[in-house]
Amino acid sequence: MRRNHLNFSLLTLISLSLSACASWVSLTAGGEAVSVREPSAVSACDRVGRVTARSRDEIATIDRSAERLQNELLVLARNEAATLGGDVIVPDSVIQEGSQTFVVYNCP
Repeated sequence: MRRNHLNFSLLTLISLSLSACASWVSLTAGGEAVSVREPSAVSACDRVGRVTARSRDEIATIDRSAERLQNELLVLARNEAATLGGDVIVPDSVIQEGSQTFVVYNCP
C-alpha cells in the first residue's frame, strides 16, 4: 500500500513538472495575421485599443520559464488583437504576476 502511494506521488510530481512546461494556448487563424513590433515601428498606424494577456506564471508552486510565459502572453495578445481588428501589437508593460498589457494597432 505504501509503495503504491509513493508511486502515485512520484507520478503526480512528474506530471505537474511536465505540465509546468506545457503551453496552454494556441495561435488562432486571426492571431497568425498579427505581428509584434516596437513602438517606433507604429507611427503611421491607427491605434485600435489595448489588451491585457494573462497566464499562469507558476503551476503548483513550480515557476514557469520567463521565455515560455512571454511566448504564451504574446500568443494570447495576438489572438485578442485579431478580434479587435488589429494587425500589430506592441508590448506596453513588463510581465507582472503572469500579466502583460499590449497596445493594438491597425497598420497600412
